[in-house]
Amino acid sequence: MTALPTRSIGPFKVSAIGLGCMNLSHAYLPRPDAAEAERLLRHALDVGVTFFDTAALYGFGANEELLGRTLMDRRGEFTLASKCVLGEIDGKRGLDGSPEAIAKVLEDSLRRLNVDHIDLYYLHRLDPKVPIEESVGALVRAKEAGKICAIGLSEMSAATLRRANAVHSIAAMQTEYSPWTRNAEVAVLEACAQLGTGFVAFSPVGRGLLAGNPNAANLPQGDIRASMPRFQPPHLAANLALVDDLKALADQAGCTAAQLCLAWLLAKGDHVVPIPGTTGIAHLDENLATLAREWPDDLIAAVEALFPFSAPSGPRYSREAQAQVDTECWAGEPLA
Repeated sequence: MTALPTRSIGPFKVSAIGLGCMNLSHAYLPRPDAAEAERLLRHALDVGVTFFDTAALYGFGANEELLGRTLMDRRGEFTLASKCVLGEIDGKRGLDGSPEAIAKVLEDSLRRLNVDHIDLYYLHRLDPKVPIEESVGALVRAKEAGKICAIGLSEMSAATLRRANAVHSIAAMQTEYSPWTRNAEVAVLEACAQLGTGFVAFSPVGRGLLAGNPNAANLPQGDIRASMPRFQPPHLAANLALVDDLKALADQAGCTAAQLCLAWLLAKGDHVVPIPGTTGIAHLDENLATLAREWPDDLIAAVEALFPFSAPSGPRYSREAQAQVDTECWAGEPLA
């Protein structure tokens, strides 16, 4: 295994760029076949990735099963993260943050992952029907039982983080964060720094758009991005123009647009760890190459200048999906 630079997430030292595993089994299309997905995961471990992120939701268990059969013969080489609360309920995506549901989902995840404990276990979303203290309490009991090692939250606000942290220290907050989506900067990024909570940035290249996804205008039916307003007309054309500007900046710097996004995120603080997802080994290697280069402050500032909060056109989520997140909105943010 190659050594990559590391950062701290709670008690863990992890590669400064991790791997989000969702799109190997869920949400985005096309997906790789099983052999391709397994090959990518093994390659990631071989080249030094030591932080792998999955969830009960992804493929309704299929993603956890993929990691379970592919990586667990090398269990001691990486930090494993998974999530509960957001999952399949009566055949549909739904929320259940009750202690009983959390305990059941955790047992199912342990079985699918083929492990006796999960290093970092997140509440994937805030269930508004259940006080956050009760949901965190369920994870505290799981930790005391040795079934998880650290507790995380996902897509939650600074206020919710502070309430949760009063029950038990929160090792990580995972939230969408890229030059294209900067809601974390409203409050929760700073709250994480104050509390010693690591910040895990998912979709760090704008759900593939900022990396120059050639299929952005023709997403296949069933791809979750097709339901997101930013990928729909009239917003998509304006957002693709932003991508052109980012690519021009990357070309001048002799790098890729994806690398610029990752460098920008890494510069946001030592507690920030991006977890880009990919289905291709070449893209994975391109992402990790970000860590092998020095990034001048003026280049990072140029990325910042391209993407003020108001730069993206359209709401981040559909109305249904927005109702399932607790993250802060910025002043004047368009909502579906």
